[in-house]
Amino acid sequence: MTPARGARWLLIGNSRWHWAERQADGQLHGWDGDPVRRGGDGVAPLAWAAVGALPDPEVCPPERRVGLADVPLRGCPPWLGVDRALAGWEAWRELEEAVLVVDAGTVMSLTRVDGRGAFRGGRLIAGLRLQLEAMAHRTALIGPLLADPPVAQEGRAPNPDDPDWPAATGEAMRVGVEAALAAAVIDAARGADTRVVVFTGGDGRLLRQRTAARLEEQGIAAAHRPLLCLRSLARLRPEG
Repeated sequence: MTPARGARWLLIGNSRWHWAERQADGQLHGWDGDPVRRGGDGVAPLAWAAVGALPDPEVCPPERRVGLADVPLRGCPPWLGVDRALAGWEAWRELEEAVLVVDAGTVMSLTRVDGRGAFRGGRLIAGLRLQLEAMAHRTALIGPLLADPPVAQEGRAPNPDDPDWPAATGEAMRVGVEAALAAAVIDAARGADTRVVVFTGGDGRLLRQRTAARLEEQGIAAAHRPLLCLRSLARLRPEG
């Protein structure tokens, strides 16, 4: 169902469009779509940012675009993706302390922000779906098993008897990629000098679930903020 018309914000990712709208209770409601299927009902975003292909100017007025220079995250190099800047600044602003942001999308970005709200580098890793698609397209025997790579669903065990060691090849690939991404997060958090890791993006909830216990052993809290970038846009370009 398309939400009722109102002020909206839009982040154009590499593979999906991410929308948010302010609800009557003041909270943001988010959904994924594009201008044809969901969000193309005549309501232009109040502000938008893009890391993917630029939209038609009639859909997204150029004067409403938020770029890297508009995000008050200190120390950003000019090549930094605006999505990483938006997420890093919003996480730091909410927590008011050093933070590691894990944006688990098409590419999983790990962005480090220090206690003063300055960008301190990061890491980029092919995300869950992208890794599965790479295996599907570059292997002769197992590729057909992943012709339409499944996205791991919350709470779905690949093998009820031993979820960490599935017998089916397709499931083994997915579990392997999940484990590799989780290990990358844990390794990054170990050296990030932070007490909090904030997860966002399409696979953010999954990775938080896979890493929370290990992070807690290191004295690091794991938070899930699915609308982090959109909340940042709404803060930078509020209604009125």
